[in-house]
Amino acid sequence: MRTCTGWRRTLIGALAALTTTLGVTAALSEPAAAAGASPVAVTKYTHTSQAGDYIGQGTTASYTSATAKITAGGTAEYVRFHVDTGSTWWDVELAAPQGEKLHPGVYRNAERAAFRTGRSPGLDVSGDGRGCNEVYGQFSVNQIETDDSGAITVLDASYTQHCESAAAPALKGVVKYRAYPLSYGYTSDAGDYIGQGAAKSFTGATSTFSVRPWGDGVAYSVSGNREEWTADLTPPTGEQLEVGRTYQAERSSGDGVAGLDVYGDGRGCNQVAGQFTVTKLVRGADGEVQALAATFVQHCEGAAAALHGTIHYYA
Repeated sequence: MRTCTGWRRTLIGALAALTTTLGVTAALSEPAAAAGASPVAVTKYTHTSQAGDYIGQGTTASYTSATAKITAGGTAEYVRFHVDTGSTWWDVELAAPQGEKLHPGVYRNAERAAFRTGRSPGLDVSGDGRGCNEVYGQFSVNQIETDDSGAITVLDASYTQHCESAAAPALKGVVKYRAYPLSYGYTSDAGDYIGQGAAKSFTGATSTFSVRPWGDGVAYSVSGNREEWTADLTPPTGEQLEVGRTYQAERSSGDGVAGLDVYGDGRGCNQVAGQFTVTKLVRGADGEVQALAATFVQHCEGAAAALHGTIHYYA
């Protein structure tokens, strides 16, 4: 049984079809306009090792498909992520508690994957012949998908591993395999009413995301970290959202002016001045937005203080 939902399978298929139509592949370099219009799946591995960490030897590492062979195998019960440059290699194993499957979320109190006990999740990061006998740590899964056979097709996760002791120096890493960006982040200036001067980020491990039509534009919503946010983005009257365009905006769109309204946790603006830029956009055959990336700056009630945000919905 597949772990991904029907809408998610449809979305991945639509992105793949549109990417093919636009002529964008991992092996080709395209003009900026084409790259901006089509989301690109990300495959990479990075880690940072604290001084004294045995596995990473106190160094940092970063690899992409251009610099290493990166694969993801196994199933949603037990994932094996492998990086090989020909001269160095890294293995990351992520395991669900016995009898369960991995899904987006945070997995704490991880033990060495192959030897996990009870209801503990499993983690084991090794490389260049160095491995742990005992593992202490945690990991977060932002995205995970499988095909009909149960094999991993999409993975986005991060981890923190301590080797041999919970107090040992940490190895922290990020693994991505054919994953599309999915996140929301905002920074609020001091005095901004909506964001209350805070800065927050939301990922699939803790939050859910959705888009729906909003007039001729889109409403993007986020729920997580004890917060609820919505960003309404609409083009000027009679227009459609365009990739690469920066729109001057007020709370409601009109002739020559776009609409921007970002609100959350019971706080909203009566008047808005600001702007937003659409950096990536994919529409389905029915015209509805299926993937979106955008940035915005919103001033509420004429204040100089602003709310700054970044939107990634599978783009």
